Amino acid sequence: MHEPEGTGSTRALARSRAELRLQRVRLTVAAGGARGRSVDVGADEVTIGTAPGNDLVLDDASVSRHHVALTSTPRGVLLRDLGSTNGTRVNGVPVERAYLLPGATIVLGQAELRVESAGETNELLSPEDRYGRALGTCPAMRRIFALLPRLAAADATILLEGETGTGKSLLAEAIHEASPRAAGPFVVVDCGAIPPTLIESELFGHEKGAFTGAATARVGAFESARGGTLFLDEIGELPLEMQPKLLRALEERVVKRVGGNDSIRLDLRLIAATNRELREEVNRGRFRSDLYYRVATMRLRVPPLRERREDIPLLAAHFYAQYAPGGEPPAELITSLMRQDWPGNVRELRSAVERAVLLDDPEVWGDLGDRGEAAAPAAAAAALVDGLSFRAAKERAVAEWERAYVQALIERHGRNLSRAARAVRMDRNHLRELLRRHGVAVGDDGGP
Repeated sequence: MHEPEGTGSTRALARSRAELRLQRVRLTVAAGGARGRSVDVGADEVTIGTAPGNDLVLDDASVSRHHVALTSTPRGVLLRDLGSTNGTRVNGVPVERAYLLPGATIVLGQAELRVESAGETNELLSPEDRYGRALGTCPAMRRIFALLPRLAAADATILLEGETGTGKSLLAEAIHEASPRAAGPFVVVDCGAIPPTLIESELFGHEKGAFTGAATARVGAFESARGGTLFLDEIGELPLEMQPKLLRALEERVVKRVGGNDSIRLDLRLIAATNRELREEVNRGRFRSDLYYRVATMRLRVPPLRERREDIPLLAAHFYAQYAPGGEPPAELITSLMRQDWPGNVRELRSAVERAVLLDDPEVWGDLGDRGEAAAPAAAAAALVDGLSFRAAKERAVAEWERAYVQALIERHGRNLSRAARAVRMDRNHLRELLRRHGVAVGDDGGP
């Protein structure tokens, strides 16, 4: 459908100004060695612990180096315990994750903090639903997409955190392709797939005869990435004895091949990724804190698919078009995919869509994610773990069902708004509002 003159630019302007209003709180130390200190929590993550790199440093031996992390989300201010030794309590209840309300009391070891409201903050969201090959319409992904152009333009080291299969490698590649180093190489090293005895040679290279089997000299990943980007995937798997050597290379921007004496100057940008919570690894002595601070100059957390269910229809349609060119996923398939929990995240979803295309049988689509009827109990359990009230958990479940319903409804009726509304005896304007609320686009004439 052709838009009236000026409509497209008006909509683009409105989208470019997309913002997310988030709750902001202030944490003030009410008891303990750092009494009176405070920190504000907004969209950017805040950490509390005894290590100097925290946003709020507590002088308390009962507090871990990295004790808790807090950030404001659309559902409220989320607190996460980072595997602390003495645990975290909110209003006297031990928690691993909890959403905070003003007036709450947080106890970390012997330190006590009070939570106070600090108003609201606006977080800029990207108007786009993709960055490079990464896709997403949810606020968390659009926030990442809004940050990436600035990060790509700089040369700072970036740490991408998230579960396996969330798309960290796609984001790393997209950052490289949008950076001034795009013409240079993009070199990937999977730290979890290399035997510990070979990791130094893989990173730094070796000279001929440096060890048994070194029949020729070999260029390492650092040398290969000169002028471009080195992506260290699963950096949390790096052996502890190797970590000081990596830190030295990053600090001095010089490496030496195994068995060699010549210093090789580096000119590269480093992006690292991990499916571990590295601050927990620091607390347990399995990851060096100085290396953590060096690689986490900029941190981005990529959310798991269960936290971005509204992205499932977009991702499913993208994968379906890959495996069935020109086709669109049936409404029944989308409904089935929306019910499932996806512990393997986007990678698991892609495999499920591929199986759906190959099987082409609606009778088996309910088991594509190996979840079947376990999805609802799993969602209920997740709501309990997240500390949601009954009302909030119910509202979340209803919203997820409602989106899946209207998506399936409009798809079943050829994306014709009037026909879909008549089929379920719903007011046409009300259906339009539901579709708009859930991000399901339909043209003014009811067509695609």
